[in-house]
Amino acid sequence: MKRNWLLAIGLTLVLVMVGLCGCSQGSPIELPEGLQVNLNTQQEGIWVGGKGEMTVTPDIATLSLGIESQKATVAEAQAEANEAMDKVMAALKDNGVAEKDIQTQYFRIRQRTKWDSMTEEEIVVGYQVTNRVSAGVRDVDKVGTIIDAVAEAGGELVRIEGISFSVEDPSAYYEELREEAMTDAEAKAKQLAELAGVTLGKPTYVSEGIQVPPSTWIQFEVGGMAPAPAPAPAPAATAPISPGETEISLTLQVAYAIVG
Repeated sequence: MKRNWLLAIGLTLVLVMVGLCGCSQGSPIELPEGLQVNLNTQQEGIWVGGKGEMTVTPDIATLSLGIESQKATVAEAQAEANEAMDKVMAALKDNGVAEKDIQTQYFRIRQRTKWDSMTEEEIVVGYQVTNRVSAGVRDVDKVGTIIDAVAEAGGELVRIEGISFSVEDPSAYYEELREEAMTDAEAKAKQLAELAGVTLGKPTYVSEGIQVPPSTWIQFEVGGMAPAPAPAPAPAATAPISPGETEISLTLQVAYAIVG
């Protein structure tokens, strides 16, 4: 019981001293039976950032495409859109796109109206059905051919929204990037230690951050919001499509001890 009272009194004194001293530096405070609290919250050692980066060729392309139909009634618009989308889906699968890589991104039935100046009111002129999907193409060299097939299958109703290229599994490059980032961090720490006239010790803290390559993916509006303006129909001829290169990077934050 006496021991517990001593600990309680010691901790109370610590809290009072923290309130009086704020964040000022100080030596560890000795508490009963060896308990210590260090009031010095300043970071110690040499803290640096290291970076590893490389450019790689993307191995997967994501097509954003869809069907847009407008008719006098909902039933007519939906029937036309469904028929066209079935043909687009068949074209994708016939050209090697797996069913698991095709995903519906947006579906909407919208009433179209116009202003009647004679009656001074909005009148319904028809209904528009929009159905958009994303398709992952793992054979990047076939992107142009697949766009051609989709354009032919969907006809005037097809919309090609855009393409994004990416690396499906960037983690395969992380081991090499970590080595490069650690080398970079160590070089910086050695220079800082030399400039400061101290001896650099071993790392005491390492934290990793991974930079995701920027994406050109188009974000669709969903629900009651107005859709984005309809893009131009897909071109009749095959356009040359090149994946180019993308950059993958990894950063490290490293703290080194100072030994002298």
